[in-house]
Amino acid sequence: MAKRIYRSSDRKIGGVCGGIAEYLNVDPTIIRLIWVILALVYGTGVLAYIIGWFIIPDVPS
Repeated sequence: MAKRIYRSSDRKIGGVCGGIAEYLNVDPTIIRLIWVILALVYGTGVLAYIIGWFIIPDVPS
């Protein structure tokens, strides 16, 4: 069975970073720190998060 990415139910804002962390099997804090660095340094982190929020589906019930 293929591994799918979903937004996490353990959310801070939209669950995108938590979902990516679950998919990669790493601590969500690491993904959140990377996102903050991208947002502050390049400005692309915010846009990528918003796009991920709309594209990545919620966890199925």
